[in-house]
Amino acid sequence: MKPQPLNPTHKRMVREKKTITCMIDLYCKNHHKTTGVLCLECQQFREYAFLRLDKCPFQDKKSVCGKCKIQCYKPDMRQQARKIMSYSGPRLLLHHPGLALCHIWDKRRKAPMLDKKQ
Repeated sequence: MKPQPLNPTHKRMVREKKTITCMIDLYCKNHHKTTGVLCLECQQFREYAFLRLDKCPFQDKKSVCGKCKIQCYKPDMRQQARKIMSYSGPRLLLHHPGLALCHIWDKRRKAPMLDKKQ
């Protein structure tokens, strides 16, 4: 697979950021009792997730991060992501059905591989 030019403004990446934001918002609102503003922990996680998405070598060809062969999240952040996704994933269907369906569709994509040369 050829390396993709990084394009964090691609519509697929924008949708991915919107999905993760909605999931973090749901999680923070119900676990940290925030209203309208994320707590510091969730805000830092969101910034970290956005940074990882911006640097993703697969960009618009990617599956969901949980299926990726690279696993670029640090172990503690990966654990935080699992916690947020397992809580927010099922609830996303009620709050943001369009994003949830797109996320489910993206899960069906095969995880791409990097060339050995990279």
